[in-house]
Amino acid sequence: MLPRDGDTGEAQTANGSRASLAVAMLGFAVVTLDTQVVNVALPDISTDLGGSLSGLQWVVTGYTLMFSALLLFAGTFADRIGARRAYQIGMLIFVVASAGCGFAPSLGWLVAARIVQGIGAALVTPTSLALIRAAYHEPAARARAIAYWAMGGSIAAAAGPVLGGALTQLDWRWIFFLNLPVGAVAVLVLRRAADSPRTVTPFDATGQIAAVLALGGLTFAVIEGGEFGYASPRILTAFGVALVASAVFLTAQVRGRHPMVPLDLFRSRAVSISLAVGFINMAGFYGVVFLQSLYFQQQRGASPLVTGLLFLPMTGLVAAFNPLAARIAARFGRAATIIGGQLVMVTGLLGLVLLPGDAPIWLVAAVMVPVGVGGSFTVPPTTALILDSVTPQRAGTASGVFNTFRQLGGSLGVAGFGAVVAAQADFRIGLQISLTATAVLILLTAAASLLLRGACT
Repeated sequence: MLPRDGDTGEAQTANGSRASLAVAMLGFAVVTLDTQVVNVALPDISTDLGGSLSGLQWVVTGYTLMFSALLLFAGTFADRIGARRAYQIGMLIFVVASAGCGFAPSLGWLVAARIVQGIGAALVTPTSLALIRAAYHEPAARARAIAYWAMGGSIAAAAGPVLGGALTQLDWRWIFFLNLPVGAVAVLVLRRAADSPRTVTPFDATGQIAAVLALGGLTFAVIEGGEFGYASPRILTAFGVALVASAVFLTAQVRGRHPMVPLDLFRSRAVSISLAVGFINMAGFYGVVFLQSLYFQQQRGASPLVTGLLFLPMTGLVAAFNPLAARIAARFGRAATIIGGQLVMVTGLLGLVLLPGDAPIWLVAAVMVPVGVGGSFTVPPTTALILDSVTPQRAGTASGVFNTFRQLGGSLGVAGFGAVVAAQADFRIGLQISLTATAVLILLTAAASLLLRGACT
């Protein structure tokens, strides 16, 4: 017997929702994977393509920099042309850039392809959530879908170092070629995804261009300053570009009709402190992953696969403890959970500083665990606090600003850690200075988080 028209419509709607969720999970997982998978391949990339420490920093930072700089634009772009079309454009850019990374004949080519890859990732991330929002109209079902979406990202982040190590054993280029079939499947399934609405959304062109110039100039100055000298003309010029562009950005946000980042968000103490916590904590996490990948292989002689496995306890427990953080925050309060997570992270950072240089590598991996676990207890309650501190109409903007700050923290964390190491004659001394400085900054944000107690009721 043929199904009734209503049954057919419901079945098509259900299939479209499942397709939207599958596409969203694939997209978020693959762009998250590429923030982690490349770190363990850096020594092999250096051997194959040459380049200094600053060049390796750009391989990581070029991706995360464009990712963070264009996140807010991507949300506006998706609103204007529809999330499904914006996702397709972003995924195609990501896949083509991944092929460019895999076939890169030089380090400069690889960095350029990674920058383009970051543009695609920035388009995919917010549009993946928008696809879920368009496909699931019932709040409970939408919450479950978002939980699956987040779980996919957590699993990808945990698997990144191990998968990167395993593929690098064959050839580091495979860490990028892996994206091609995943992206192809996502684009094919996207045809069955639920359609998404379009709205006429104004775009802050001045603010966006100024933001890219400011972040690019600052990152260039921090990374390349160690090689050329921070008083050299090119580095001073880069700092000047960053300063002028920052002033233009702030002016555009104050006087513009449609600012990317409404500055009155920062009037909320809870929002300002949460943004600082997200920025500093992500800088510490990304910086640790970047330098410890080099430490295990270049200083301790570990293979890429062994290096990836050494990261598994830290990254795996991040995925495991993320759901637990919400329950702990509900029992003990968000402020206590946020402060406690930061103190746990500081414990791990200082533990790495105090370990002797000849400590067994399994012990180093064990001491890294609090760095990841501390972050897993900090981010969920901080995110919830930000969303609760703004009106529902501004929840999307606040979420976008928070994720931008976190990704930017990761970019500058890699840049800063690498710059400190490059300025020291001994790698381990540079590592210790970076870890100690980050621990001090996190202690400061933990102290500031004491002011959240009244806002976390």
